[in-house]
Amino acid sequence: MKDVSVADVRNFVLLGHTGSGKTTLADAMLFKMGIGDRMGSVDQGSSQGDYTDEEKARKTTIYTKPFAGAYKTSDGRKMEVVFCDTPGYGDFIGQVIQASRVASSALVAVDAVAGIQVGTTRAWNQAETLGLPCAVVVTGLDRENASFDKVLSDIRAAWGSRCVPVVVPVGSTAVADVLAAGEPPAAVKDVVTESKGALVELAAETNDSLIEKYLAGEMLTPVEIADGLRAAVVGRKLIPVFACMALKGVGIPELMDGLSRLMPSPVDRPMKDASGKPVDPSPKAPFVGYVWRTVNDPFIGQMSFIYVCGGTLKADLDILNVNKDQKERVAQFSVINGKKQTPVEEAEAGDIVAVAKLKVTSLGDALCQNGTKVTFAPYQFPNPVMWYAVTAKTQGDEDKIGTALHRIADEDPTIKVERNVDTHETILSGMGDTHLSVAVEHMKKRSGVDVILSTPKVPYKETVTSRGEGHYKHKKQSGGRGQYGEVYLRVEPLREGDEEWFVDAIVGGVIPHNFVPAVQKGVVEGMVRGSVAGFPVRGVKSTVYDGSYHDVDSSEIAFKIASGRAFKDAMSKARPVLLEPIMQVKVMIPEQFMGDVNGDMSHRRGRIVGMEVADGMQLITAEVPQAELFTYCAELRSMTGGRGSFEMAFLRYDVVPSNVAQKVIAAAEKVKEEEE
Repeated sequence: MKDVSVADVRNFVLLGHTGSGKTTLADAMLFKMGIGDRMGSVDQGSSQGDYTDEEKARKTTIYTKPFAGAYKTSDGRKMEVVFCDTPGYGDFIGQVIQASRVASSALVAVDAVAGIQVGTTRAWNQAETLGLPCAVVVTGLDRENASFDKVLSDIRAAWGSRCVPVVVPVGSTAVADVLAAGEPPAAVKDVVTESKGALVELAAETNDSLIEKYLAGEMLTPVEIADGLRAAVVGRKLIPVFACMALKGVGIPELMDGLSRLMPSPVDRPMKDASGKPVDPSPKAPFVGYVWRTVNDPFIGQMSFIYVCGGTLKADLDILNVNKDQKERVAQFSVINGKKQTPVEEAEAGDIVAVAKLKVTSLGDALCQNGTKVTFAPYQFPNPVMWYAVTAKTQGDEDKIGTALHRIADEDPTIKVERNVDTHETILSGMGDTHLSVAVEHMKKRSGVDVILSTPKVPYKETVTSRGEGHYKHKKQSGGRGQYGEVYLRVEPLREGDEEWFVDAIVGGVIPHNFVPAVQKGVVEGMVRGSVAGFPVRGVKSTVYDGSYHDVDSSEIAFKIASGRAFKDAMSKARPVLLEPIMQVKVMIPEQFMGDVNGDMSHRRGRIVGMEVADGMQLITAEVPQAELFTYCAELRSMTGGRGSFEMAFLRYDVVPSNVAQKVIAAAEKVKEEEE
């Protein structure tokens, strides 16, 4: 906003576990700022945050949304408040990662009944990773069994004594601002006095002149306390804790006053470029913007959400996309509040605006004023934990399915679409079954493409465990020139670090040198389908050491056929085995589910390699075959009541146990018979 300085902008990301009241809190703040003429409700489908059809149906946040508006504090100061409401459901962690990158601070919502949950810990870890200054708001204090004291104790146990209340509840109908002038209510006098003393001491410690004044017994002014506390928050030495009852609007003014007083502006915590250098946030600096989210709108095409890091963005401006090294023109842009778009003429540091129809711009790109070149570190998203094989439901959708799938992948970087060259399936992967279900619904609604999701085939491989020798003579006479080629081949396990997988050991010219490349091609073709169950072969070293040829009938095709057959013969004699992909899995759960999860790991042929405590949760590290993990996301959620989460990454290929291998081989033979 042109009439608010950058120092008076408060940009934060709203984080927390699903159901912790984030969106209700967002609606209450928007109502307080005058954005909307009534308080929105998630349950009634009137929330300004959860307004999409998918969110209304599920009554949970799925998409991150930015909001912005003016707020006048209790002392008459005009502030600009910019924040993003994010999903709390683990399936949509990508949205949290994107929004957290463009925030000056984080506000973590903790439910007064449920306390710290797995989503709370996940959100906190995200803020820790980015070094975001944090505040905590305890929500739902007007509900039955709510306890501010218990939740505060849990918060301090998890995140330390730096968590200090700045707003405390007075019963279930009012709150008290710890830093307010005057006598606090008698019911909370002790906790207010204790907290105020801790806050003043923290404020004094941030500045030499303030600590001298404090030690001399002089009173710090409200401005000195606020400035000192904001410095403590920026340095992550203070985590302010607020209390509110959002549905009643109780504690909302105190929360927003506190955020304005204590949380950093883009001046206090500027965005850093890829080298770690802060971007100048002043309005007169060269414009630098960061594309933190893109959305494909069915009516206007791609919409890019830009966070203004520094300088001033103006309409009808030519800018440079540094990542693509191409020019873009920003004709106009808007501030987005839910469904409402408000065109604006200027945006400064801390603002988030939406720009339509940029030609080459995509997620993570830096947009700069001509003559300026700034880049930012790329996003780091977690690996997918759920996969489906995707096929078109009708023949008419087959031509459109590729475009539709890649469109949703472009919009959501945690969704991956790839063609598995081994199983010949199109694989759609993401962060959970709900994540992929929403993506498919969205795709059908927007592109009209209906798909069938099924469990993917496991990309098994084959290899050998000993040395084996094979031989094949290809001899064919059909009138005229015939075909002749004879190959003796040896196979053995390829040692780690040995890059020479094919060896020409021919001596005496028994196979002419010009036919050796054809022999190598035959081996390559033989490795496409192994001798055990027809899966691709890996980790095998092949040596051609003998053979014979005919002066007239020998040809490249003859030697290619002979070497392919000789390879299969040799492999069948070298104790071939099946290999399966092994994943490293990290499961985070509350302690009471340890027995169930460990037992389930054993049933999945998993091997637990480590257990530790992290952020008050149990972290189990295990190695598990991928074949046992296709449904693990939903089953872990069921086992832990939604309180467990996990991540995984490919580790290695390992030998399939014989009892499992027999079933895989039998299934492969059945498929082969059906194909024939």
